[in-house]
Amino acid sequence: MRALLPFVLAAGLAPAVAQNPAAVPLGSVVAAPFTDLRWQTRSLRELGDRPATVVFFTTLECPLVQRYLPRLSDLARDYASQGVVTLLMNVGPGDGFVDAVGQVADQVPQAVFGKDFELAFARACGVDRTAAALVLDHEGRIAYRGRVDDQYGYTGSRQRPTRDDLRLALDDVLAGRPVVVAETMISGCKITPPAAVAGDASVTYTRDVAPILQRHCTPCHRPGGEAPFALLDEAAVEKHAEMIAETVVQGRMPPWYASSAHGAFANHRGLGPAERDTVLAWVRGGMVSGDPQHLPPPPPVPPPGFRIGEPDLVLSLKAPVRLPADGIVPYQYFILPHRFEQDTWVEAIEILPDNKRVLHHCNLARVKWGEKFSQQGFITGYVPGGDPMVLDAGSAIRIPAGTVLALQAHYVTTGQPEVDRIRVGLRFPRQPVQKEVKIAIVADFKFEIPPGAMAQRVAASRTLPEDAVGIGMFVHMHLRGRDMKVLAELPGGDQETLLLVPNYNFDWQQSYRWAPGSRTFAKGTRLEAIAHFDNSKWNPFNPEPEATVRFGLETTDEMMYLFLFWMAQHEQLGLDVDPATGTVRG
Repeated sequence: MRALLPFVLAAGLAPAVAQNPAAVPLGSVVAAPFTDLRWQTRSLRELGDRPATVVFFTTLECPLVQRYLPRLSDLARDYASQGVVTLLMNVGPGDGFVDAVGQVADQVPQAVFGKDFELAFARACGVDRTAAALVLDHEGRIAYRGRVDDQYGYTGSRQRPTRDDLRLALDDVLAGRPVVVAETMISGCKITPPAAVAGDASVTYTRDVAPILQRHCTPCHRPGGEAPFALLDEAAVEKHAEMIAETVVQGRMPPWYASSAHGAFANHRGLGPAERDTVLAWVRGGMVSGDPQHLPPPPPVPPPGFRIGEPDLVLSLKAPVRLPADGIVPYQYFILPHRFEQDTWVEAIEILPDNKRVLHHCNLARVKWGEKFSQQGFITGYVPGGDPMVLDAGSAIRIPAGTVLALQAHYVTTGQPEVDRIRVGLRFPRQPVQKEVKIAIVADFKFEIPPGAMAQRVAASRTLPEDAVGIGMFVHMHLRGRDMKVLAELPGGDQETLLLVPNYNFDWQQSYRWAPGSRTFAKGTRLEAIAHFDNSKWNPFNPEPEATVRFGLETTDEMMYLFLFWMAQHEQLGLDVDPATGTVRG
């Protein structure tokens, strides 16, 4: 026991104690706000008229939380049909936001996620330990506070619990009777309040902050960039300083939506802890300017036009698209005025609208002459937060002879008449092409999402026909899309999670690229995409919670797509491509 005690204390654990009922008595109404998976400030009453709500307090590292998550998953699934909502509230001050959401999406997908940044919600519940569970009645009053059960403790566990305290309390509340045992002892990690970053007048903009912003922020926060305002000079940064501080603390910026628990991606975005604390120390320390000689050179201004560089071929719509001031614009379909008479190889391709305000997203596909747009010929897309397709040297997309390029464009109105004209730029290879880039599409077109469903599961799979080298992935859903997980089941039966996007954002869709050559798959690997959709009123962006939702093209419909970009591992084409035409010489 003496040998174990230092480990227990080092883990942040202490002997179990009951909560202080005098601080927050049973029967108190919990009305404190918290943050949902979309970084929206929410309250429990927004969950609607529910017979009961279960709340469970978590961190990413507490071992007792980890042991009880499977039990919470079973409970959330078993009681959902009775209208019970299970809310997992993360109270870990150092837990990355997306990773905290990922814990719920991965292990308790039927639950609702909450983040308690300042611990106001925990205090309102009278809770100071993780693994604490509450049952709130239909009026939001605390009917039970305590453990899930008595199976797991700090230094050991029983073979099975002697009493399922949480379930029994929940059954009492649902039956409308007093909870027999309304409060129990809690074994859990002591909740640590978030450490305030102190202001530091020695941290300056010119020496410390400007380099961080140039690395992570100004690629988007610049004139013509995708962000709503520029951050190229000190005055602009000071103007938005408090907002910058809030977004970096909460992990909203820079935007990145993949859980770090699964996969490593070459295009990962995000500030490290030291960079985040530097920005906060500067804001809290009075935003000291510093020595102008320490200011780094201004970042290069991207030239106007295509991000892929000067294209070898530019295809443009024959006529501009004229849009009304308001209303819903149906999907627009266009054929670009160029027929490829020979197989043409492309190493970079970009869709570029003249008016970025009105084009929400656009898909590009290769189709046979005379045929309509088809997703089966998909090459690339234009989406909020996306990048143009730029392939590694020696690899290329093939546009077959006799085909044309077709566009599927989704336009939005802005309150005034608008005009746009889409161009597509293609850059041809400068080196011999050894591998053809292929795209595996994993999708479901026959799902139904019933009204009010908070976590409707939709899944689809596809098997790779040969040994493959993975390039990267892209996932796509609409406004009800909540999360998507991508699994690889190897021919021997082993399974690996390739990607988890736990808080999908329709307005910022990004690709997830592996380092070149780092990700391989054996022939017969089965790819499975598992998504959850929130068609309830809890989803603040749900356009019609009362509707049954199916696959469709409009934003008010839904989609479930995984795109895997890959190459045949053993392919060596050795094609000598003319960089002026993209066709094979000789």
